[in-house]
Amino acid sequence: MNRPPKPVPVPDPTSEEFWVAASEHRLVVQRCRACGWLAYPPSTVCRRCLHDPPDFEWVPISGSGNLKTWTVVRDSFLPAFADETPYVVAEVEMIEQAGLRIIARLVDVDVDDLRLGIPVEVAFDDRAPGASVPQFVRAAP
Repeated sequence: MNRPPKPVPVPDPTSEEFWVAASEHRLVVQRCRACGWLAYPPSTVCRRCLHDPPDFEWVPISGSGNLKTWTVVRDSFLPAFADETPYVVAEVEMIEQAGLRIIARLVDVDVDDLRLGIPVEVAFDDRAPGASVPQFVRAAP
């Protein structure tokens, strides 16, 4: 039986730069030019300074962070992930800024080994030509 393909990103004007970078295996976030705050997910207003008009630039980040929380998905909502259950969806706090958190899959980990604060790093799931999705793996010791 053929598994349906995993969904691919559908960028909008606010997120397009993020997805272009991801397709090149680079992790970028917005930085407010007014106050320097790093923002994710992509936004149309700085949640820190509310600068009007908003003025963002896209900057690369290391992709390194620490596990803040997670959930284990045991029943797949989408058929494309059915044979991958159980899988982990994690909230990772990036090292560049307290509170800069990204939610993504955490792969290649044993669910029983998960602990708060474990170091992780970004990896990319290539889903189609020009379409990659960030995910995380446990960082090398």
